[in-house]
Order: sequence, then C-alpha cells, then structure tokens
Amino acid sequence: MNRNYIIPDAWSIIEDKFEADHVKSSESLFSIGNGAMGQRANFEEDYSGPSFQGSYIGGVYYPDKTRVGWWKNGYPEYFAKVLNAPNFIGIHIKINDEVFDLHQCKEVNNFRRELNMKEGWHKRTFISKLQNDIEIKVEALRFLSLDHEELGAIQYQITPLNSDAKIEYTPYIDSGIKNQDTNWDDKFWETTDVDIDDEQAFIESHTLKTEYKVCTFMQSQFLIDDEIVKLSVQSEKEDLKASLSYSKEIKKDQTFTIHKFAGYTTSLNHQENELTSAAKNVLSKAVDLGFEELLSKQKQAWAEIWRMSDITIEGDVEAQQGIRFNIFQLNQTYSGKDARLNIGPKGFTGEKYGGSTYWDTEAYCLPFYMATKNQQVAKNLLIYRYRHLEKAIENAEKLGFKNGAALYPMVTMNGEESHNEWEITFEEIHRNGAIAYAIFNYHRYTGDYSYIPEMGMEVLIAIAKFWQQRASFSTHKNKYVILGVTGPNEYENNVNNNFYTNYVAQWCINYMLENLNILKLDYFDDYQRIIEKTKLTSEEISEMRKVAAEMYFPYSEEHQVYLQQDGFLDKEMIKVDDLDPNQRPINQYWSWDRILRSPYIKQADTLQGFYFFEDHFSREELERHFDFYEPFTVHESSLSPCVHSIQAASLDRMEQAYEFYLRTSRLDLDDYNKEVEEGCHITSMAGTWMSIVEGFGGMRIKNGNLHFSPKIPQQWNSYSFKVNFRGKVLTVNVEQNKVDFKLDGAPKMNVFVNGEKRQILDKA
Repeated sequence: MNRNYIIPDAWSIIEDKFEADHVKSSESLFSIGNGAMGQRANFEEDYSGPSFQGSYIGGVYYPDKTRVGWWKNGYPEYFAKVLNAPNFIGIHIKINDEVFDLHQCKEVNNFRRELNMKEGWHKRTFISKLQNDIEIKVEALRFLSLDHEELGAIQYQITPLNSDAKIEYTPYIDSGIKNQDTNWDDKFWETTDVDIDDEQAFIESHTLKTEYKVCTFMQSQFLIDDEIVKLSVQSEKEDLKASLSYSKEIKKDQTFTIHKFAGYTTSLNHQENELTSAAKNVLSKAVDLGFEELLSKQKQAWAEIWRMSDITIEGDVEAQQGIRFNIFQLNQTYSGKDARLNIGPKGFTGEKYGGSTYWDTEAYCLPFYMATKNQQVAKNLLIYRYRHLEKAIENAEKLGFKNGAALYPMVTMNGEESHNEWEITFEEIHRNGAIAYAIFNYHRYTGDYSYIPEMGMEVLIAIAKFWQQRASFSTHKNKYVILGVTGPNEYENNVNNNFYTNYVAQWCINYMLENLNILKLDYFDDYQRIIEKTKLTSEEISEMRKVAAEMYFPYSEEHQVYLQQDGFLDKEMIKVDDLDPNQRPINQYWSWDRILRSPYIKQADTLQGFYFFEDHFSREELERHFDFYEPFTVHESSLSPCVHSIQAASLDRMEQAYEFYLRTSRLDLDDYNKEVEEGCHITSMAGTWMSIVEGFGGMRIKNGNLHFSPKIPQQWNSYSFKVNFRGKVLTVNVEQNKVDFKLDGAPKMNVFVNGEKRQILDKA
C-alpha cells in the first residue's frame, strides 16, 4: 500500500487513482466540516468494500460505560463518545437495474478526488464500467455550508457514455448506524419517528442516556442537462430509514443530476418539539437559494476565512499543501461561534479519543485561534473551561482532594473526567497547568484582563489548591515533591517528580498569587466576591507559597540538565538513531513493559516546559536540554514535532527545524504514524501553524509588543502569515534576505525585529 499517494498541490488535496486500499485513509483526509458538524468522505452511493462510515454533530455524545478488568476507586464511570450520527449523504443508485457500487464495477478509470481547501468542497470524478457493461461518467460534489450550519448540499451527476440507460436515484436518510468505537456494543440511538411529507423526509431520533434530540432531514431536486425536471416519486418508510426513489430513461451523453439538501436540527439549538419544523425552514431556504447559490456563498465564506488565516509558502509545494491542509481542518472543526463546543483530537474525521476535549486545546490550539480570529473566539475556549469548574472540583473530590481543589479532566465532554486508563486519568495531572497557562497566554496576547476577575481567578485558585494538596513534603530531600504522575511523555507512567509537572505546579501557584494581588489592588469588589466564593484562607495562601518556594526539581550535575523525572538516568540510554528501524514505531512493535523501561520519549516533556516558559531559561540551557532529550525522542505523538521544530529554529538549526515542520504539517497526508484511516490529528495541526509563526517567524509577545526573529528554510523562497494582534492585523512576509510588514486596522504599530524597534504604518 502506497501511503504517500496524495498529489502535491498548493490549494487542494488530490488523489488520481481509485485503489480500494486507500479508501479508508481518503475518507479521513478528504473529510469536510463546518464547525457544527462534519463527516468522513464516504461515498454517497453504495460501497461494499472496506469503509469507515462517520457523520458527527458537535456537542452530541454518549457516556459509554467504562470497561476495565479491575475497577479502582475514583475511576470514571464512562468514556464520552462522539456519536456516529444518522447518515444523510446516502444515494442508492441503479443503472439499468444494476446497483452502482465502485467495489463491484468491472473498471474504474480517470478517477480523481479533490478536497478544494480554498473554496471548501469535496468532489469525485471518474468513468466506470458496470457488470452490465454500461459505461458512465460520474461527478459528485458536496459541502457542509458555513452560512447555514445545519445544512449539507450534494450535487451528483451521471452521464451514460456508451448507450442510453435507465438511471434510478434513491436518496435516503438512515438512523440505523453504529459506532465502531464502543465499549459494550451498546445501542447509542433510539429512533422515534420516520416521516415523509411530500418529497421531504425526516427522521427524529435521540441519544440514549444524554437525550440529545436530532432531526435528520432531506429533500432533492433533479436536472437533465441543466434543466430542472419534475419526476414521479416512490416513497418508502422503514423503522430506521426513509427513502424516495426517482427514475428516468437517460439518453447517451445526457447528464442526469440530483441536488440533495440534507442535514440536522438538534435540541442544542431548538425546542425539542420544533425540530421538524426547523428542518423544514432549513430546506425551504436551501431550495430557494439552490445548489449553485449555496456553493457560491460557500466560496465567499471560505475566502473570508483564508483572508485572515492563510499562510503562503513560495518554492515548496508540499510544505504549502501541508500548512493549508492543517489550517483548513482547524477551521472546519471549530469556528468559535459556540462556547459549548471544543476541539477533539480527531475533530469530525473519526471516533478515536471519543471526540472529547483534551489539554491539546489550551496548549496547542489557543494560539492559532487567538491570532487568526477575533479575541472572542479564543475567549470562548476559556469560558468553556470556566463553565466546567464545578465538575473539575467534583473530579478532584472523587480522588480525595478537598476545599475546592480542582482537577480538570484529561478527557471530557461536559466537565466530568471520562478517560479509561488509570495511568492517564489519575496521573497525567499536568493538564491543570495547561488550563492555567491558557489564561496567562490569552491575557499576554490580547491584553484583555477582563476574563481573570470575571471567571479566570476562580479557576486559578482551584488549580492552585489542587497543587498545594497534591505536593507532599519529603524530609529526605527537604523539598516538596509530587509523586506518582505521568508527564506529557506517556511512555513513562507512575514516575516521581516529573520535571514538567513540578515546574508547572510551581508556576501555577505563583501566577495565581500574582493575580490575587492585582485583584486586591485594582478589582477589590471582584477580589472580595472571589475570596468568599472560593473560601480561600490565609493559611492556604501561606502553604501555597511554601510549596512553590520549596518545590523539588531533579537535576543531573553530570549533564547539567533537569531530569525528566527521578531515575531517568537509570535506564539503558540507547539513542533513537541506534534502534532497529524495523521496530518503529515502538508502540506497534514493543510490549508496554518494554516501552516503560526504555528511555524513549513519546513527545516533548521536559522540553514542553522549556517551550511554555522559554523566558525562564537561557539559550544555553535550552541548547543543553534539547541536545540531551532530542536523541531519545521517538515523536510517536502527533503533538511532538511542532515543539521540537520551534526550538530547533530558535537554536538556528534550520535543517532540523524544517524536517520537524514537514513531519508535523504532513503527518496525516503522508501517514507517518500509519493510522490516518482512523481520522486526522486535528489538535496537533495547530502546532503546525505554531511551527511557522513561532518557529520560523520567531513571534513572541513581550511587554505587550510583538517581537520577531525571522528565519527561513533554504528550501523556501519566501513565506508570509497574518496575525490579529489586539485588533491590528499584521502581515509578515519573510524572504531569504529580508522581512517586510504590512498593517491593517490601525495607523501605526511598533514591532521588534531581532530586538530592534520598528514602526509599521497602515498599508493604506
């Protein structure tokens, strides 16, 4: 199987040959979404070959009861699962009474599949010979509307090439679906009503346990050679399915087109008893506008997104394709319009990781949305966490913490912890630090302090309480230690004194105390309200100060580096370059026991601390730590290469930075981890953006100003990006021998380039 089969193109993802072995991978890579829903790139027509069917609705999930061999106190009751939603894309097709199925055809020629990222649509074209020897040309185009978030639109065209043919289109909607990812093979959906009203069809269903109500709907129009035709219809209702059949004798070289409008209305946005009427309103607007007008509006909406978020690269089409693919998928997954939603690691491209929220959002995604949207979009991600604060406190209480200490979940849909691996659920507690860091990062970037007195301070206090209670005093070390944790490197479980965890715990406490003083001086009413609400005592504050001041960090005098954790040097220190390449990735060839005893690092761990807190360390310290840890890093997490790319660039190691950039930007397109058929790595895609803007562009925020230390890979002629910084849109263009800036939204702006101040004037 050729994993690297995507054709290089600046604006599109393209494959130019039909191969059954690629179908599931392409279903991931060519996925489409609009922030409210998304779907894998399944074929509209029947397909009997291997396939992974998936359509997903943002915010709709099922609490799948946890399945473990040995239950432990405090264990999450369930793992939240994003649900495979009822299928609305389906079109059953017959040609002269033979079912059309690419897997059964005699020949498939001139196959081309394109995901047009510039305009936001997915298209397939091919010529196929059926078993009955009828040869047809097919063109199928679909998109999920950005303007009408409950609507999808499909244009499916068939042209008989070697004879006249009777073509039968049977568009359908189907709630008889299931998740591939399920713990107990539970039934996730209950269908309550299947209805056909004239040529509109509706299925009302609801999720079990969570009781989300969904109406799946459709309506179709038909054309022959671009002329709308009215056809007789035969309708069929089944327990879980509604179908409408249309047939027509089509002459050789005539084109028979179906426009199918379909989608979902949900109880997240409508009254439960008004879902069908809301669906009818969506269909009425869709039919009035028509497919071509909807497509035109789709192109305009994507043009507006790209106007702000595009990154251009001249001279390296694979690098250009990679970054645009990442930016496109991020914008498909999260629009920022709804603070109830967040960003799952697979977005709308698959079921792995449950579609839930991880610390990836705060650590990797927030910078992208801060810089390419207005600040409210990023603020909504912080509001999401504030709304889950009570659940985070409950999560901590289940583990024995008290007095309002909060442990934010590793995995969640509604604020409850729902991860089902004990070494993650109980031990990967550094995620608390990412939540606090996001508050700091948002204020640093936007200059908007309002979130902290309004909401953020309560979050910071609850997190600081957790760290104060989680640390314990070691009389042997005469320091506070944090025992039994898993750091960002998940190839190390149940370790003591993970450097990154201890460092972020210390920082969280100090950052909370710093802001508490600010509130006491400048926001006294908020200060009093928060102290009363959180019941923060002077004794707790005193204990927090002590924990932060006396935190222990493992250190090697021999190597002059902080150790990833106690005992790291006790391992057999064989570098990655000395491993048998046939044993890579090790997570697919080694036992877990062997991995845990090895020195190999899944992703940046100690170096994650150096990334977050770069200003706390000297360049020489970064260089020592990078040189020590990089040779042991296997980069088997999608979140890994971007941090290393940024740090390699800051150390002027541009060839290494470029290699890491290509790996993160083309992780899915080239299927580095041999798993893309499960879905794309959406949250790590934000790290690709960071690799260019923070890595090659060297963008930092210092004392309320933008600083740049731009560098450029030798493979590129130039690159450019935009950032929306405090309402001012700055375009940065870097060439091999110069850097230029353009400003929009303000008469002037000061930036610093390699430490030197520059005044940028409005381009107008």
